[in-house]
Amino acid sequence: MESVDISVTGRHVDVSNKIRSYAEEKASKLPRFFDRVQAINVILEKERDQMSVEMIVLAAGTPNFVAKEVGPDAHACIDLLVDKMERQLTKHKEKLKNHKHSGHSAETAVDND
Repeated sequence: MESVDISVTGRHVDVSNKIRSYAEEKASKLPRFFDRVQAINVILEKERDQMSVEMIVLAAGTPNFVAKEVGPDAHACIDLLVDKMERQLTKHKEKLKNHKHSGHSAETAVDND
């Protein structure tokens, strides 16, 4: 399995090594949920007294997956974002899997009416 490019950047905020490594560690688990993941961008931004964290997952053959979380603690935002991304990627993978096998079930559902 090839490695996924993970970048952690800050807008109007310096990203500490602690936050950077935490974000990289958490984001590195996402390719488990969808094997076409190519790159993950984590963008941290300071908004007044809150941290805004956005995660963009680029995967082959799909639109980008995007999630954003705002809160006082960047670590908590990253945790919530990873959960959101896991759900998005899993849902997309299920949709692809179900789409491939839906040939006959759609027709039989119409015939039974």
